[in-house]
Amino acid sequence: MKRQVRSVIAFVLLSLAAGAVAGLITKDSTDIYETLIKPPFAPPAVVFPVVWTILYILMGVGAGIVWQFPSPRRETGICLFALQLAVNFVWPIIFFTEGWYFSAFLWLLMLLGLVIYMTCNFYKAKPAAAYLQATYIVWLVFAGVLNLWIALVN
Repeated sequence: MKRQVRSVIAFVLLSLAAGAVAGLITKDSTDIYETLIKPPFAPPAVVFPVVWTILYILMGVGAGIVWQFPSPRRETGICLFALQLAVNFVWPIIFFTEGWYFSAFLWLLMLLGLVIYMTCNFYKAKPAAAYLQATYIVWLVFAGVLNLWIALVN
């Protein structure tokens, strides 16, 4: 049991660390969000770190669960988890630091595809791990709509 808990904690910490490092890299450029023309449904900037913290925890728990069940799906699932985490890491750099809003939207579409693929893989390995990714997928769709709106208007 301790081993199972440790794997979940390790993946949660990895996810949170990736988000924290991305946040540190882009911290001087995220103020741009306030200056952008945004749709009426755009959340205030304070919402994003809260939502992303929850999402990083959920994706880490899901990966930790998959890690516990040796199978061919485990290796693929963990590779997809790492890949989507890397793609996720780069998005704020493209959007905030570089200001390439349409490129960020295309990058987000790639991230969404990876997360859906990862979630399908997680489902075949352990359905509970996949269910934890549902909120992440919904958020990415919302973020994609927001990103596209910003790209088209700014």
